[in-house]
Amino acid sequence: MNFRKWTHGARRFATGRIARGVVVVAVAIAGAWLGIMLGGAVRTNVGPVELGMSAEPSWSGETVVDAHPFGTLLFDTHDAPVGLRVTLENINPDRAYGFLDDPRFSADRLPRLLEEELGAGVRTLTLRAAFCGLAGALVAALVVFRRPGPALAGLLGVAVAIAGTGAATALTFRPDSVVEPKYTGLLAGAPSLVGDAESIVTRFESYRVQLAKLVNNVSQLYDTVSSLPVYDADPTSIRVLHVSDIHLNPIGWNLIRSVTAQFKIDVIVDTGDLTDHGSGPEDKFVREIGTFGVPYVFVRGNHDSKATQRAVARQKGAVVLDGTAKTVAGLRIYGLGDPRFTPDKSVPVDSDLNSLDALGRSHAAKLAQDPEPVDLVAVHDPTIAKGFSGATPMVLAGHSHERSTELLPSGTRVLVQGSTGGAGLRALEHDEPTPVAASVLYFDRHTRRLRAWDDITLGGLGEQSAQIQRHVEVDPGRTISPVPTVAPSPTGSVSATPTP
Repeated sequence: MNFRKWTHGARRFATGRIARGVVVVAVAIAGAWLGIMLGGAVRTNVGPVELGMSAEPSWSGETVVDAHPFGTLLFDTHDAPVGLRVTLENINPDRAYGFLDDPRFSADRLPRLLEEELGAGVRTLTLRAAFCGLAGALVAALVVFRRPGPALAGLLGVAVAIAGTGAATALTFRPDSVVEPKYTGLLAGAPSLVGDAESIVTRFESYRVQLAKLVNNVSQLYDTVSSLPVYDADPTSIRVLHVSDIHLNPIGWNLIRSVTAQFKIDVIVDTGDLTDHGSGPEDKFVREIGTFGVPYVFVRGNHDSKATQRAVARQKGAVVLDGTAKTVAGLRIYGLGDPRFTPDKSVPVDSDLNSLDALGRSHAAKLAQDPEPVDLVAVHDPTIAKGFSGATPMVLAGHSHERSTELLPSGTRVLVQGSTGGAGLRALEHDEPTPVAASVLYFDRHTRRLRAWDDITLGGLGEQSAQIQRHVEVDPGRTISPVPTVAPSPTGSVSATPTP
């Protein structure tokens, strides 16, 4: 009988110890997760991007890339009960320019550098998360049990759990999962963007080889423009650099800086799509505007948000025009931002060409009532540009990523610029790369009419070519005749001042 009581007591004691052990480990694990969440995150630079990295509980084991505000990408990278969250914090244009300007830069160096920096960030995160987890476990066990024994037991249990989790992560790691992402948020509602991302991932190996060639195009441009004679018909001509659709590509800034210096540019006109999504992290990209030393006239594109427009306006020398006109470098310029913001998929986009043409016509009628004539109009969409027919001698636009020019029956010339950023990351989507394009326009200082222009074209991604083609305006003093409208409105001919 005593033996039975002793056996029953031993069982109850063992069960109690197991239960207390489970409670100790549970408290320690909870403290460990709290410690990791509070102090385990790190920030690191990977190329030109500043990333935030953190560990979080995950039964399935995955890596989440948070590209707020336009969605997240999920990669099934491992099977351990811990997930890695990577958040895009900032885009650092200074580092991007450093890569491009560094003479030691090569196509082989970039991927190695990215791998090294990403690996260093993950190692730092692992060590920091482990330390914060162990510290959190120890503190939680001491607070709850107030004795060193359970605290040390909990600490040991968490140490074993962390080591096991690390081993499971290493053993089940699947590097090939990077080419099979899952998309949520705005990306899931935009199949075209999903295709873009997949193309970028699968063709990164091609990009890493071709990037150095794209940088070489800038060096070739230096040589080409140095031997090209500057337009000398009027040494006092106003030189305008027309750029458009940079789409976050730093190569556009290099091109602008080179041409501005070589051609002694008086004013830069950017007809929009400076960014891709108009998000906060992209605002830092516009800081380069204040370094060119000449006025930078900007009109919003359909990929630029109102916040992007405000960020540009804060830069030194920036002139933002949105339904307004201003005299810059001797030219009176009227600008109109694009009415659409296409990255916001929650807002219906009115793409009707008639409505865009009507928008241009309504603003053209506004200009007709302005006692001070406008020399140049800047818009983003070519359809809106044609709506200004007869209201001004010259209209600049972009949007199509393909350069073209058209002399309308009214006498108004519309010049549509290609992409000064080579369409940004979209260059990875097609077999034929998008050229990097810009134009230098020469205006007579007295008549304020276009006399000639130079089209500058760099070969796109993977190409090594630099071309400059000169065009001369056949009849710079032509009469500009307003287009008749159904409803009578106060209009009149915009006659050209006789050419000296």
